[in-house]
This record gives sequence, C-alpha cells and structure tokens, in this order.
Amino acid sequence: EHVDDAGIAELVRDAPPVNALNLKDIATLAAHLRSYATDERVRVVVLRGAGRGFCGGGDVKEVQSLPGFEGVLGQTHGSMELTTAIAECAVPVIGAVHGFCIGLGVLVAGVCDVLLAAPGTPFVLAEADNGAASGMIQAIGLMPEKRLRAALFTAEPVAAEELHHFGSVLRLVPAEELPAAARDLAGRVAAKNPAVLRALKAATDESIGRDVRGVFRRELAHTLDLNLRGEAAPLRENFV
Repeated sequence: EHVDDAGIAELVRDAPPVNALNLKDIATLAAHLRSYATDERVRVVVLRGAGRGFCGGGDVKEVQSLPGFEGVLGQTHGSMELTTAIAECAVPVIGAVHGFCIGLGVLVAGVCDVLLAAPGTPFVLAEADNGAASGMIQAIGLMPEKRLRAALFTAEPVAAEELHHFGSVLRLVPAEELPAAARDLAGRVAAKNPAVLRALKAATDESIGRDVRGVFRRELAHTLDLNLRGEAAPLRENFV
C-alpha cells in the first residue's frame, strides 16, 4: 500500500509467478480497503498487479495443502470478504488489469468501480475447471448475462477488447503505460471534493443495488456442496 499527497491509495499485488491470492494476502487487501472508511487522506484507490499479470486467482496450491476443508472454506469466505470490501469501499476503486485475469481476479475486477485494461488481456472464469460454482454476482459487473453464462460453462477467456465493447473496461491501455494511466485517472478523480466522492460512491451502490455479500453467500452453497461430494478436489489437482 502507498498513499500519495493527492489522496491516491495504490495497492499493488507483487507475488510471482502469477500474483495468486493466498489467505493472508486476501485478508491484508480487504483490511486496507475497509480502513479507508475512516482514513480521510484517501480519495481514490488504484488496484493493480506487478509483473506478468493482474491476478492468477486464488492460491489453489494453498487450498490443496491445507487439511480437510480448511483451504476451501478459507478461500471462499476470503473471496467474499475481499470482493465485498471493494464493492463497499468508501471511495472509488480503479482496477488496472494486464497480462491475465483469472478466477478470483475476475471477481475482483468485476466489483471495481472503473477498469482500465491492456489490449489482449484474457479474463478467465475458471470455475468449471477447478470445481467451483460461485462468483457470478461479481462477474456480472463485467458482461451481460448470456455472455457470462458462456464464459462460465466453457472456462474460455473473454478478451479485454470485448469487455471494452460492453463498456465494462473504460479504456484499453498498453501494459507498460497502464500504471501511469491508472494514476492519471485516479488523480482526476482525487481532484474532486472528497465528501462528494464518498457520497457519490455510496449513492451509486445503493442505486445499482447489487447485494454482493448476500448473493455470493447463497452461491457459495453450491461450491461447498461440490466439495462435500468430492467432485471439486480432483478438478483442483488438474487445474494446478
């Protein structure tokens, strides 16, 4: 985390090789995002990944290494806490996506307020390949219902260009220019009255009425059912 004098909080994930999110990192990110409710310095957040890509999803290797259902429960509830922390963040959150965006990364992108993306970036909902059946409430922020269904059922990538066509990605920016472009956009947001920004964020959330926490909790029942039936673990092994 870095907060500059303009009130831009930059959260950068830097965990080679694919910026997968383990349980500790999920909790840390969510805590930072929640803290901005009382941190008056912060006017806008930039969320991006360093290195090869934005986010390779939840850390499936960690899930498989933990005993019993500890990893599955930790990752599913962590995903809920992180995505609701973004959705409910007191200030606007700008996502800057490059390289790849997979699984939990897509859910994170789906609840950001504004997205920039590098051309050719694949957004992959990998649930069909790793034995999960949740995350639709977040992903619907990226694409229409029928396109979302196709992406889920095939686990095939949706290109950033297609999301730009839908209006979900504001602008396509070359990967090497993406951090600067995100900061530039964040600076234009941060220049507005901070009280108005926070009011606009809250009002927009209320108007859209997307109950990320409530709906995601119901969706999780299907993921947990797949795990209890023993269907998910072999798929995760193949996915790894």
